[in-house]
Amino acid sequence: MNQQAHRNLISGKSTGLAAALLHLFMGVGATGYSLVVRLRNFLYSKQWLGIYTADVPVISIGNITVGGTGKTPLVIWLCKFLQQKEIQCAVLTRGYKTHPQKRASSIEYRETSIDEPAILAENCPQAKIIVNPDRVAGASEAVNKFGAKVLIMDDGFQHRRLHRDLDIVTIDATCPFGYGKLLPAGLLREPVASLKRADAAVLTRCDQVSESKLCQIEEKLQLINPDMVIAKSIHSPICAKSLAGEEITIEQLKNKKVFAFCGIGNPNAFLNTIKNTGANLVGSKIYNDHYHYTDSDIDDIHNQANRLEADLILSTQKDHTQYAIRNTQYELPFAYLAVEIKFLTGEDKLKQLIKDALAGKIHKKY
Repeated sequence: MNQQAHRNLISGKSTGLAAALLHLFMGVGATGYSLVVRLRNFLYSKQWLGIYTADVPVISIGNITVGGTGKTPLVIWLCKFLQQKEIQCAVLTRGYKTHPQKRASSIEYRETSIDEPAILAENCPQAKIIVNPDRVAGASEAVNKFGAKVLIMDDGFQHRRLHRDLDIVTIDATCPFGYGKLLPAGLLREPVASLKRADAAVLTRCDQVSESKLCQIEEKLQLINPDMVIAKSIHSPICAKSLAGEEITIEQLKNKKVFAFCGIGNPNAFLNTIKNTGANLVGSKIYNDHYHYTDSDIDDIHNQANRLEADLILSTQKDHTQYAIRNTQYELPFAYLAVEIKFLTGEDKLKQLIKDALAGKIHKKY
């Protein structure tokens, strides 16, 4: 089952006998998964499973649902915030679906490759990007080899073996709690009650939902964790960037006929962002998250866009890292939409929380 079909099923869009049977099977799977997750969290909470403490502060950026919630733009924002304070930081990333040779050991990730590590390397040139699925080993190397003074653990909320001084979770306002069920019956990686461990929540894509829904999300978060700092944000488009590195301003995108494609966790959010620029979205093609594009995929995308008389083929930066070397000979230009996180509320409180964590003023509970 592909990603979109799974979303349609768990959201209730798919109906009928087959859908009902799949719901039943997924509910059984979710029960088993829930038992494993709850047991693991219990063992870590009791400190019966070992927890490694690094020699420098660790800030985790994570979430409780699968799919794109906007972690990477927040990691970039945090790197730049630390850079402004002249604090050398390293980002620890597992390099999900990165080439196996890239995951063999801790490496400083600098060469153009795929997915989040390449995006972080491009946008955070002063930070060390450490790719290793073993976060403890990555943390040790970041400190001892590269001299990092602060570690940022990307997608770290569930990786409890490494102690963190601050837990920040990103919550996609368009689908905040994963349809209320754990995988595979929903999108939750662990129960919503796990947010009690979080110190802050950053609501993303707040411009794509109503104010009343934002209030409902905030109220639920405060019921779960009254002490949690809550910030609201949007993914603000900066420009589109072509393969040649040329920038297309947001003003230039207006009324331009765009064909979009992406392989991310929340494709609808990306398509809505394009529409909000004023571009004319004439067509789109959706792939599974972390999709590895082939030459034939790119040919197909170009041909569809050409038939629809598009002026531009647009993807996310994440997708761009996986196809950029293949499509220099096409008639229609390929580009990616560059975005950055922009806070609507709560940025000052979040910055203060980070300063407190760096000063050792926050004492985490397991």
